[in-house]
This record gives sequence, C-alpha cells and structure tokens, in this order.
Amino acid sequence: MNNIVDSLNQRIGTRIRIERESRGWSVSDLAERAGVSRAMVHKIERGESSPTAVLLGRLSGAFAISMSTLIARAEMQEGRLLRRDEQPVWRDPQSGYLRRHVSPRTDFPLDLVQIDLPPGSNIPMPASAYTDARQLIWVLSGELVFLEGRSRHQMRAGDCLALGPPGDCEFINQSAANCSYLIVRFNEGHAGVVQRPGVQPSD
Repeated sequence: MNNIVDSLNQRIGTRIRIERESRGWSVSDLAERAGVSRAMVHKIERGESSPTAVLLGRLSGAFAISMSTLIARAEMQEGRLLRRDEQPVWRDPQSGYLRRHVSPRTDFPLDLVQIDLPPGSNIPMPASAYTDARQLIWVLSGELVFLEGRSRHQMRAGDCLALGPPGDCEFINQSAANCSYLIVRFNEGHAGVVQRPGVQPSD
C-alpha cells in the first residue's frame, strides 16, 4: 500500500474515532451497533488495519451517515473548486473497488461520487447509511447489477436509476470488464455536510 492510501486510511481511522466520541460511544458501543468486533474497531481507529468497503459501510451506517460522508469528513477541505488531483480517492483492499469523491465540500446539498467496480466484485451496503438522502445511480461504462432490497436492476452504460426508500443494497459486477458509475446524492437536511457513497447503497 502506498503512502497516500496509508495516510487516508489513518485519517479515516481518526475520523471514525471522532464520530464515535462525539456521540459518547465506547469502542464496544460502536462495535455492537456496526456488527463488527471490538478489536477491529480499535485497529481501524489506530490506523493498524485497512478497512474494506463492507466494513466502512457498516461503521458509517452505525453513525447514520454514508461512507462518502465519512471519507469526505476525513479528507476534504471547504471550497467551491475541487481539482481532480485533490479529489479523495479510496481503494478497497479486498475487492479493488475504487471510489472518487468528485464534488466540492460546500453548502450545496448535492454530492457526486464516481465508482470503479472491478469484474467479479460484490459490494453490500446497509440501509442505515442512507436514511437522510435521495440518490441516483448513473452507469458510465460497463454493466452493473444493483440489488435494492428484493428488486434487481440490470444496468448498462447510460442507464440511470432513482433509488427508492432506504434498503439494504448490493453493487455487483458480473461481467469480465470494469464497471464505472456515478452516484448522485441529494442530502435532505444535511446542508453543509458532504455525504454519501458508494451508495444506497458507496462510496
């Protein structure tokens, strides 16, 4: 893992600790709410373990925020212009899933997150991370299977889906080629706070 990714993982760990402490939760409290081990939460907060997308989804869901929000709070500065080289990029060490937060951190209640999903990837996300936002998924290239509760959406390049009520979701690439899609998230009541990923999801 390179120094840039290591540094971002450390900042994410610090942000998780800040989110936990701001709620008055112990490490055990967060572990129970997220459904992960206390030891894993401790390692992530200390930057001793690289979290996966699935794990970040559970932790952000425990905080009732999206994975995008969690990563953005760890990385981004205020400002209307966010240049490509400054956009937070995070790669899942398990699947190779790559997320890029495209939109600046402003009071505009809209976030854009681009996801590159490698062949064979399956990224589940909990409903708890998407309770205060509405979201669109726009496939830029490749093919995406999006499971939304009991609904299955087979999507190709150019297709755009408006998500329904929050539900557990899965982002799946069953093809032999990379899939790239954009998450467009409108935050309902969190103006000024960058939110969301990978989607209803996650980001």
